[in-house]
Amino acid sequence: MGEFEVHRVRFFGLVPAGVRCLACHPRGSRLALARTDGAVEVYNFAANYFQEKVIPGHEARSVESLCWAAGDRLFGAGLGGDITEYDLSALSAARGVDGGGGPIWSMVANGTGTQLAIGCEDGSVKIFQVVPGGIQFERNLDRRKGRVLCLSWHPSGTHIVAGSIDFFRVIDITSGQTVQRIMVNHHVEKAKRECVVWAIALLSSGTVVSADSFGRVQFWDWEQGTLTESHTVSTSAALSLAVSEKEDSIVVGTSTGATYQLQLLPVKLGGLEKRWVRTKPFQFHSHDVRAVAHSPTALISGGLDAQLVIRPLMEKVHKKGYDAVLRKFTFPHRRLVSCARKARMLLFQFSQYLELWRLGSTEETGKDGEVLPLCRMPEHLVQLKSKGPEHIYCSCVSPCGTWVGYSTASRFQLYRVHCDGDGVSLRKV
Repeated sequence: MGEFEVHRVRFFGLVPAGVRCLACHPRGSRLALARTDGAVEVYNFAANYFQEKVIPGHEARSVESLCWAAGDRLFGAGLGGDITEYDLSALSAARGVDGGGGPIWSMVANGTGTQLAIGCEDGSVKIFQVVPGGIQFERNLDRRKGRVLCLSWHPSGTHIVAGSIDFFRVIDITSGQTVQRIMVNHHVEKAKRECVVWAIALLSSGTVVSADSFGRVQFWDWEQGTLTESHTVSTSAALSLAVSEKEDSIVVGTSTGATYQLQLLPVKLGGLEKRWVRTKPFQFHSHDVRAVAHSPTALISGGLDAQLVIRPLMEKVHKKGYDAVLRKFTFPHRRLVSCARKARMLLFQFSQYLELWRLGSTEETGKDGEVLPLCRMPEHLVQLKSKGPEHIYCSCVSPCGTWVGYSTASRFQLYRVHCDGDGVSLRKV
């Protein structure tokens, strides 16, 4: 093997975008993920959780909620107030519809995928019909004061539960009226601070499961309006909640970076009476776990530390292999660094600008593994900003270092780079 030098690059200041929301495909084949910069990613479960698609972010598009509907159609909604359908073939936002209620905090599809419900800033819950080529507004449900932070549809499609600050309510779809309103702090004496219901789920049995800012996971009988069980899983907020398809397991994400699993287990061995028990805690994240999902064989969590963690349930995995391995997706799957070998330059890609650097050099020689001092330090040559709200999707520098190109979802730009003793100049081609 010949001798070579390794340059350790420590000046790429990439700050990855955190995970904001997750959505499992109803058939369990794919996972959609949205980040805080508006980018949407699709992972394929059948191909060892391969990152199949990436839709670049947009400055004017925030994604607070994702859901699959009508088969393989993916919808997103956010604080811009629009419901967006994504074109998974062209990897772009295909079309958008104004929700009509201000910023959208939550969105969920019914069991058949034919309707979407959104929770808005003005306290309204709106129903949209999924039609070929888009969505169509259908009706408004009962509006109450307070933003709707989370929604859950009953598996039968007859009721929707909407979580807000200090309370949640159950809405009858047929009449459009609120049939039950429950204060989550009614049993706490002298509650001095507001309780935010961050996540909620309506089970087929009629039980409502809520996760709130007091770190509690609570189970309610909505018909009687009573609290049946309460589990304090964290000293801080419980931010996210997901229920398994069989409704016998729940995963909860907290603001401490921990995730917890609750399982429905018999009180006595072989008995019919069952209770919810907290069984497994996991500490895989360093920041808020804003999104969780429950696949048939794994617990999935995404945090503001930008990590996607897939924790297999060993009791569901029947043979050894890739399905039984813990996965952590930490680094971006796309290539963000391009190298000009002849010119000894590196091009770094950020969401809305590029940086071109010239590598340092040394004249010293040493033994294997020895760190050599630099006689010329790395040099930041130029920063190229992208115009418009679209984020950069891909970029490249030519081997000679005289051409730089980048692309967004709708346009391609090419620049000629000229280096001389006075500095670096760019000319758009």
